[in-house]
Amino acid sequence: MRPEHIRVPDPPPHPSPDHSDCRAVASVLARVGDKWSVFVIMNLIDGPRRFNELKRIINGISQRMLTLTLRGLERDGLVTRTIYPTIPPRVDYELTDLGRGLAEPVKALGQWAFAHLPEIEGARSKFDARNEE
Repeated sequence: MRPEHIRVPDPPPHPSPDHSDCRAVASVLARVGDKWSVFVIMNLIDGPRRFNELKRIINGISQRMLTLTLRGLERDGLVTRTIYPTIPPRVDYELTDLGRGLAEPVKALGQWAFAHLPEIEGARSKFDARNEE
């Protein structure tokens, strides 16, 4: 550097010493990285769905787990819940704008996992065979 280069860029901000920013991001990643949340988001990409429709589509999810997952996604602003005053009441779940923004990366991750599943299964088999000896 020559003496005329006196403008030094500011260093990037340091994480807070109590790691509160890391905990905040971790809680968001825990929600969006949860297995059931991913399935719900992927199934709401094409539009709103009813609770029982989601339950039928998402193989293996219990009613309680679907309820908890939808509540968490609603709390985080990723899903809206609309109740229609019919008998019996009709409830639709739909992605918010924020949820739709997340849907594309989730979809890409799912496509990546599907495309690389044979490689991953092969690596797991090799690892397991080495560690059984």
